[in-house]
Amino acid sequence: MSRAPKAKADEDLPRADQAPGAPHPRETIELFGQDQAEQDFLTAFNSNRLHHGWLLTGPQGVGKATLAWRIARFLLATPPAEEGLFGAPPPATSLSIDPDHPVAHRIQALAEPGLAAISRSYNDKGKLRDQIVVDDIRKLNRFFGLSSTDGGRRVVIVDAADDMNTSAANALLKMLEEPPARTTLLLISHQPSRLLPTIRSRCRTLRLGPLLPEDMQSALAQAGADLPENTAHLTALSAGSVGAALRLLNLSGLKIYAELVQILNTMPRLDRQRAIALAEASAQRGAAEKFELLLSLIEVALSRLARTGATGQPPQPEAAAGEAAMLTRLAATPLQGRAWADLSAEATARARHGQAVNLDPASLVLDTVFKMQETASR
Repeated sequence: MSRAPKAKADEDLPRADQAPGAPHPRETIELFGQDQAEQDFLTAFNSNRLHHGWLLTGPQGVGKATLAWRIARFLLATPPAEEGLFGAPPPATSLSIDPDHPVAHRIQALAEPGLAAISRSYNDKGKLRDQIVVDDIRKLNRFFGLSSTDGGRRVVIVDAADDMNTSAANALLKMLEEPPARTTLLLISHQPSRLLPTIRSRCRTLRLGPLLPEDMQSALAQAGADLPENTAHLTALSAGSVGAALRLLNLSGLKIYAELVQILNTMPRLDRQRAIALAEASAQRGAAEKFELLLSLIEVALSRLARTGATGQPPQPEAAAGEAAMLTRLAATPLQGRAWADLSAEATARARHGQAVNLDPASLVLDTVFKMQETASR
């Protein structure tokens, strides 16, 4: 639904609903590890209790958008069940639609008249907005008007509903309160608590969970990712999220975290040269994504330290070679675990504030590392 600036072809622009380095969810045919969510939708469909609004929730990168596009293909390719000469058709047992089906071809080409996809759009200056605005939602009025003549089903995907500003959310709420006929709205939400309670109450929820290691590997293989020899480290750091795993692979996240673990392993004395090298690497020109990733990996390390102290056992599997020994040494008691937990909250707030006021990335990283050294020295 969103229109890109005419100065640049649509396909050349980053999409708000597509993770960097990953295929678009509409191009992902198989969904791994979410059988229960699929079955819950099929049960409602086969029972003729298909709700007009569905809220697909769960951690980011576990397949919510892939499920939404699978549902869209299924609904638009499956005619309504009607009692005919030979009775009603058998209940559907899968959301899978043959890739050669005309609906699948039209969706792949973004030419399906019964489908509208809403995500953050580009403004008049060619910049991707940080919110879904009310005009994005109002475009649906034209979609409903044009698609009403064929009498078929209509599907709307909003990815992510969390991105809607207040005006956009209120406009969508009106559609949920008075849904157009034969329309199914699929709202993807990473943090449903950010949505209006009235939106949540008018949708049926499908919850998706983190992927198990075998499902993760299958999903990454489908995405064309080059898997490392030791997938256990990737599984630990990505927390069952394919999106997070792709980000780690594309930005050398496993190597960055392994270096962070080695630096932590020198504490409380601290190898300052290694710490400075890590910080300076995050401040290089064009390294903004790696800087963001490093901050998130520091948060992961602090969280795993806090968890080790609280439970008396390091998380399994290891996220880097030697991590378990490092965690056990630096978080040997519940008191130490509490200290790491407190630092995690403080460091996260300081890092985000530093980003907001454009502090030097290297200084921001070093400041956090020195705070970690102080905690390790207690």
